Amino acid sequence: MARRLTQQDIARMAGVSQTTVSLVLNNRADSEVRISPETRQRVLRVIRETGYIADPAARRLAEGRNRILGVFTYEAVFPATSADFYHPFLVGIEECAEEVGCDLLLFTSARASGNKRRIFNEDSRVRLADGCVLLGRTVDRDDLARLIADQIPFVSVGRRDDAGGPVPYVGADYPSVTRVLVERAVRLGHRRLVYVGAGEGAESWADRHSGFRAAVADLGVEGLQVGRQASLDAVRATGATVAFFEEQADAVVFVQAAAERAVAIPGDLSVVTLGSATRPVHSDIDFAGFVIPRREMGRRAVELLTTVLETGGTPQELLPCELIEGSTLIGR
Repeated sequence: MARRLTQQDIARMAGVSQTTVSLVLNNRADSEVRISPETRQRVLRVIRETGYIADPAARRLAEGRNRILGVFTYEAVFPATSADFYHPFLVGIEECAEEVGCDLLLFTSARASGNKRRIFNEDSRVRLADGCVLLGRTVDRDDLARLIADQIPFVSVGRRDDAGGPVPYVGADYPSVTRVLVERAVRLGHRRLVYVGAGEGAESWADRHSGFRAAVADLGVEGLQVGRQASLDAVRATGATVAFFEEQADAVVFVQAAAERAVAIPGDLSVVTLGSATRPVHSDIDFAGFVIPRREMGRRAVELLTTVLETGGTPQELLPCELIEGSTLIGR
């Protein structure tokens, strides 16, 4: 299916800025931006030739509110470098916010309660934004419940369980992609599989584990589990021929330990990673596994937030993950 044209596409074709396209579409003049008749006609000609139709929800959002979307992260440091796990989410958020004509307000003054960062405190300024996008591996339940109770529009990046009411979110479909990887391992002859990770706590961990458990049960193979910090000896003691790592960074450490002990990966033990590393890690290992659609999740969160602001509701979506063939999973 063809990708929907955006204001950025029209701006590129007309040789103008996205702001100029937005002003022309909304038939507005801006005191700081003068649009010549020639430029206006060029933009309108591209619009006619391409058949571009502006998103009505985005247009009404740009016209009727502050045009400010908040972004709050529960991570200790706001993701600002391209190597950070959360950076692609922000790229997608920023891209889509520009397309709908909104500015972003980064909430960086949140105070910690114990070891957790919280949205709400005596100086909370969350209401300065029309709505908010939430980022973080784990999100505070009390914050979610208050956002729902106070009817503050928001969308969470990552699936969230109910917190006093359904939570609007866009997440990754971890159960489905994990199941596909288990099926692949079984087709290659593996009959004893081990899951390395917590499998509980954050919804993303629970979803991976539920996909693993359901798949091994349906396929009639043995599925075992050890904790994230399990040693090389502990994993090998299970007798499994393939290990599924909840956290890629843990898999990197594991493979390095295996190399030091002359344990061949994947010759002696195949390894599958369930997503990208969520903490800094340096490795050129070509893991079998999948890629989380982080940039698209950020974009979609903004799109869903505009829908919430315009029509209300509690949208919940899971996006597919892209499989990676890799070189760490072979047949038995």
